[in-house]
Order: sequence, then C-alpha cells, then structure tokens
Amino acid sequence: MATHMNDTSTMFESFKLGSSTLSHRVALAPCTRMRAEKAGDFYVPGDLMVEYYTQRATAGGLLITDACPISETACGYLGVAGIFNSEQVSGWKRVTDAVHSKGGIIYCQLWHVGRATVAQLIKGTQPISSVSTALEGDSLFPGVSYRDAPPRAMIKDDFIEVTNDFVKAAKVAIEKAGFDGVEIHGANGYLLDQFLHDNVNTRTDTYGGKSIKNRARFPLEVLKSVCTEIGAEKTAIRLSPFNYFQDTRDSDPNATWSYVCQEIVNLDEPIAYVHMIEPRFDEKLNAEDKIKSLEEQVGKAEGFSLNGFRSILKNKNISFIAAGGFSKETALKKLEAGDADVIAFGRHFIANPDLVERFKADLPLNKYDRPSFYGSDPPKNGYTTYPTYANSQLNGKAH
Repeated sequence: MATHMNDTSTMFESFKLGSSTLSHRVALAPCTRMRAEKAGDFYVPGDLMVEYYTQRATAGGLLITDACPISETACGYLGVAGIFNSEQVSGWKRVTDAVHSKGGIIYCQLWHVGRATVAQLIKGTQPISSVSTALEGDSLFPGVSYRDAPPRAMIKDDFIEVTNDFVKAAKVAIEKAGFDGVEIHGANGYLLDQFLHDNVNTRTDTYGGKSIKNRARFPLEVLKSVCTEIGAEKTAIRLSPFNYFQDTRDSDPNATWSYVCQEIVNLDEPIAYVHMIEPRFDEKLNAEDKIKSLEEQVGKAEGFSLNGFRSILKNKNISFIAAGGFSKETALKKLEAGDADVIAFGRHFIANPDLVERFKADLPLNKYDRPSFYGSDPPKNGYTTYPTYANSQLNGKAH
C-alpha cells in the first residue's frame, strides 16, 4: 500500500519533550491494563508486561505506563503493579530496559486513587480523600459498595505523608527503575482530582471550598515537590478538566484549570509536559452511546476546549499532550493546528502494537476488543495477542 507521507509529516517531526527528544508525536496513553503478576500481598510487572511494552516501543517514541500506586494504600484495583517495593521496582526496570533497547522513551504514571477504593483492597485501611463523601455505586471488591467504606477527609499529617509518597515514588522511578520521567496522575476522579473539582471538594480550610487557589493547593504542592526531587524536566502531570468520571463535575472548569495551568507556568522551571483529556462525553452515558459518538465528539463536548489551557502553557513553552478518542485524521488536525505537541492513543495502540508504523505507512488498523481492555482470562488475550500488520499478512489474515 502506498505511503502518504505528506499526510503524516507533522506527526513524524522530531520534538523535544522535557529531557528527551521524540522522533514522532504518537504516544501510548496510560491505560491501566491490570495484567501484573501476584507476588505475595502485592502485584509486580512480569514477563507479560515486559512483552506488552516492548511490542509498542519505537525509536524516539513515548510510552506512558499503567498507573502505578505510590504506596500500599494508594491502590483501588487488583492486578495493578505499584512502585513502592523492591520487587515492583525490579519488575519495572525490566520494562524500561526492554523499551530503551529499542530506543524508546518511557514515563511512569504515579497514582493515588483516594476515595476510589475500599478498605478491603488496601489491607483494611480506611480510604482518604479531600472529603468524607463516598463515591456512588459498587466498588471493584465483590459485594462491597463505596458507601460501605466511605473515606475520611485528609488532615495535616496525611498531606505530608502522601506528598512524601509521591516524591519517593518519583525518585525510585528515575534512579532505580530507569524511567525517563514521571507523570503525576491528577485526572479521572482520583485523589488529586478529588481536590480540584468543587462538587467534591467542599472543605472549609486552606485545601478546599469555593476558592480555586485552595482546591488547587495540594495537587500543586505534590507537583512542586516532585519537581524539586527529580527535576522539572522529568516531571509531568495529567489533568482532566472536562472528564466527568467518578462523580466529578466542576462548576467552572475553564477557570479552575486555567488557574492550575498558570501556576504551572509560574514554576521556576518548565515541567516536561501537561497531558490533558479531551472534552468528549459525560461518563454517565451508556457504553453504546459513548462508542457511537466518541471520535466525532473530540474537542466538542458542551462547547469546551483544551485550547485555552494550551495557550497559557505556551507562555513558558510547556509541551502539551492531548488524549481521548483520536483517530489518525483527528490527531493530524490537532497537531497541524498547533493545538497539541503530541497525541496519546489508548484503544488504537492497545489493538495495534505497530500503530506508529501503520500510521506512517497509512495501513489499516486491527479492531480492538473492548471487553479485554482491563483484565482478561487468560491475561495475554487482548494484551499481547494483537498481530502486527506484517504478521497478519504472513498469516493471511485480514484486519
């Protein structure tokens, strides 16, 4: 099939991202695939995860990992590898070594789920959050609703401890696990995002309430502390102003996240990048409606746009990654308009380990299997079993 290089030239321009240089603008989005191996009381990256990331590594290409819990009490899901003990760090080092052997670049996403867990998943410890309000619905622990295990509002010692956990995780990620940088998870209704949204954070102290400055205080403290420890050029953050997930819905997201972006600009040194999720849909829609309208709604939900945040960050030349429902065509439009520097792909990169080459040569894509996105039995199904285009042709299969 003919290659349409004119269509993809912007996508394959080199780019300086923090302390690394990318050879193209196609990144693997952080998708927590729940394929880690059980090792005692915890989960660690095993052979399957090494294979998965190796399959998707390209020279000068950015991969962002599964979300990695920063402590024993930061996780709300089974099958997820943290980065807080030596076995986990060793497992991740195998991953980074494999990615680097192919010339790839890999960032570790650091995660605390906050109230998006229950005591049964964190060794009996009560979850923490900005407030004591529980999530709606059932948890991932069988037979337990979030209301059965409501969180407690964080106090002074908690802020110190969690910040230190982020810092320690960032330090070991760089110095021992061999990552090129870290991405702080401040999105999708997890702990840091629970502070940002005013429908969740109803505190009356300096960490919450109507004041945007107060609600943003803790996420920014974490970001600053990590920058101080490992360097701003290796530190990034993911944010989701318009992604209504896990009961989050801010009354004025443009004002809230504009403030956050301006504070990021005001840091002493520019961070590696800000990664934002496109305003696409309300998470309360049913699955069929989400799938039906996903790509058509990129950047259009409720008239909101990421462009205002991008403009603020440009004032300090802070790189911008956009994610959420992109096709090759919509990604190219975003890049060519200068509205993002890099596009992160989830579904299509999951189903196409050679996505970068397929985009470059304008080749058809494998179809993705949504039910196997987050865990499967056996674990390799829908994880490392997708064929490259070359292999599918050798085997005479059409995709």
